[in-house]
Amino acid sequence: MVNHKFVFISGLHRSGTSLLFQCIRDHPEISGFKNTGVPEDEGQHLQSVYPVDGVYEGPGHFGFNPAFHLTEESHLVSSDNANKLFNEWKKYWDLEKPFLLEKSPPNLVRSRFLQALFPNAYFITLLRHPVAVSYATHPYSRKHSILPWKKWGNKSSIHSLIAHWLVCHEQFSYDKKYLRNLLVLKYEEFVVEPQTTLKKIYEFLGVKSVPFTREVRPNVNDKYFSKWEDMQNGMLTKFYTQYITQKFERRVNQYGYSLKNRELIYRFSDK
Repeated sequence: MVNHKFVFISGLHRSGTSLLFQCIRDHPEISGFKNTGVPEDEGQHLQSVYPVDGVYEGPGHFGFNPAFHLTEESHLVSSDNANKLFNEWKKYWDLEKPFLLEKSPPNLVRSRFLQALFPNAYFITLLRHPVAVSYATHPYSRKHSILPWKKWGNKSSIHSLIAHWLVCHEQFSYDKKYLRNLLVLKYEEFVVEPQTTLKKIYEFLGVKSVPFTREVRPNVNDKYFSKWEDMQNGMLTKFYTQYITQKFERRVNQYGYSLKNRELIYRFSDK
């Protein structure tokens, strides 16, 4: 392990982490999982050291359970587990390359734990507007036009998904001060200027810059904001969105987003 540098990507499900992972994986000095047969080639599904998000109800749910949050104080932190995790993952990496890349959304609340196992690891975290993440995660809203509070399990309303976004990012905001090598990015900036964003990543990792070759659609958020704006203008649903906005707006603002509009209001601060 001493001959490699580990890079972990984090960000909630539907935050664009898969696209970012693929773009970084294209770099000739970086090896990332590919064709593993597990969802989105996520490392969490290729190991037996720590529980996957599905144990805690999966996307839009896991952050509500305090037990899912792992730090350097976890009983799972040990040299044996670090070796076990590396041995389980290494069969999917090209060990001839100096940088080994892994992506799993729950890394957002497990970065301190991963750093304890791999002390010199790099962490890249991607944030995306909570409205877009919530609508993209909502199991009904992607295919059907129904009331957003329709029951699906216990915690799948838009209200609950935004609350989950906040819980996870607020935990990350606390944890990030313990991370030695961290780069925080915005999805909205990445899709507009992907080459600029990748240049920041290459500089962060200390590798040469290479041309960007993948297709990125810059306006994907628009369809989710259209749904949100339709709700804001609906006879009944406007009261629901007003309630959500009044309850969460100030907390969402801390990350450079607003529930009142789709524009970035300012950049996420590392202070």
